[in-house]
Amino acid sequence: MATKTVRLTVNGSPAVVQIEEHQTLLYLLREVLGLIGTKEGCGEGDCGACSVLLDGELVNSCLVLALQADGKEILTIEGVGTEDHLHPVQQAFIEVGAIQCGYCTPGMVLAAKALLDKIPDPCEEEIRRGLSGNLCRCTGYQKIVDAVKMAAQTSK
Repeated sequence: MATKTVRLTVNGSPAVVQIEEHQTLLYLLREVLGLIGTKEGCGEGDCGACSVLLDGELVNSCLVLALQADGKEILTIEGVGTEDHLHPVQQAFIEVGAIQCGYCTPGMVLAAKALLDKIPDPCEEEIRRGLSGNLCRCTGYQKIVDAVKMAAQTSK
């Protein structure tokens, strides 16, 4: 198959990669760039485990062709905070105990960040709506909602 060149910025760093036309952004991130924090769950856009920010918008990277990311900015979980300085959402997830197995956590953190970037002080209904595209099989979601509330208060 013929490959195409994709130029994008991932977590603030420019990247130029060769990719086949049918390959997804998820494939590009995990297999080409080695950013394994973005997970493949369902492969159908239903679970949110592969969520990333594409030019600031939350997307399921399993549904986005890599070619669609040409010229765009991507933020993955690896680009949110650092080990020495966690993002408020990451810190809140830890403090509230919203992390269990961790599989959904990267997508949940990015969904929460995207929400707080748009609505800095969301009500519980807005939080639940903002997280609605992300599934977690380990919790009843309340700790995750509480973590987003805490992050919103911390970010003020």
